[in-house]
Amino acid sequence: MIDKEVTDKFLDLIEENKKLIYKVSHMYCDHDIDKQDLFQEIIANIWEAYPRFRGDSKVSTWIYKISLNTAISWFRHYKKDRVYIQYTDIMPKNHEDPEVNEIDEKLQGVIGLLGKLDRALILLQLDGYSYEEIGAIMGITKSNVATKINRIKRKLKNQLSNI
Repeated sequence: MIDKEVTDKFLDLIEENKKLIYKVSHMYCDHDIDKQDLFQEIIANIWEAYPRFRGDSKVSTWIYKISLNTAISWFRHYKKDRVYIQYTDIMPKNHEDPEVNEIDEKLQGVIGLLGKLDRALILLQLDGYSYEEIGAIMGITKSNVATKINRIKRKLKNQLSNI
């Protein structure tokens, strides 16, 4: 039997961090159904790991690590077997500032072209994580993080200038 107090704490944890989980799902999936599937897969993996969380790191760092590892694994195993039918979106987008939205879409587009690991690194950096925290999440050194992020930024800048 599952302890109600543990379940409630877990649900609060997910509620507090659902934007982070959604962001990872969004960056690794192009289709809404895949985003939903990956979101659920991440939550299932967090639930499975929850009893082992000791608080050695920030909760958000721990969730990011699980989310990224799940996304990379999911992408490797499930994405390749998917077949899609594209539908045209007939509803106009309702955005407050179309110029900001256009820039955001371009940035998301070029980030989507990056490899899985580069995408994870730049996503963490854009979310304000330090190189040390990114290194802990990704399992690489701080100096390696700095080098990779600088290369990624140059690549993104070049790709954006070609648009």
